[in-house]
Amino acid sequence: MKLGKAFYTREDAITISKELLGKFLVTCIDGRLTSGMIVETEAYLGAEDKASHAYGNRRTKRTEPFYKEGGIAYVYLCYGIHYLFNIITNKAEIPHAVLIRAVEPSDGIDIMLERRKKAKLTPELTAGPGALSVALGISARHNETDLLENEIWVEDRGVVVNENEIIASPRVGVAYAKEYALKPWRFRVKDNPYTSKAR
Repeated sequence: MKLGKAFYTREDAITISKELLGKFLVTCIDGRLTSGMIVETEAYLGAEDKASHAYGNRRTKRTEPFYKEGGIAYVYLCYGIHYLFNIITNKAEIPHAVLIRAVEPSDGIDIMLERRKKAKLTPELTAGPGALSVALGISARHNETDLLENEIWVEDRGVVVNENEIIASPRVGVAYAKEYALKPWRFRVKDNPYTSKAR
């Protein structure tokens, strides 16, 4: 079942980050279906969050998607190399987002291997936000994609990840964010091989 608008427009990005674990990120790009179970996320709490692109309600051409109603994609280029896929949450004008950091491959694994130029399935295929974007065919053109449409969406397939199966830890690569670098707003499915190592 595809997640509806009401899932994304709630106020608590931390709760949404946790509840996305066990959901399936699905893409149908150029008629090729791929999917993976979300196993690692990070919450970004907009204006107050020094690690967010929208910290202090910063508004630029790049950050404009943050100010739209939840349920769209925010895709940006990191270090000039990797496209990172985020989901905008909350009501319009409240710039919250969730970064999808890792998925466990499910559908279209052969397509993912081809896109990543890999010969066999290992966690390296989709562990990490840059890797999963390549595997799922996500690029800059998917910025602001509506997640209720049929190119990129998230499905509930009945997988339940309990609170005791979730590891909370500091986010990755945000040392510049001072006290916000230490916030435990990164969430992983315990013992899943596709998640990043602990910090």
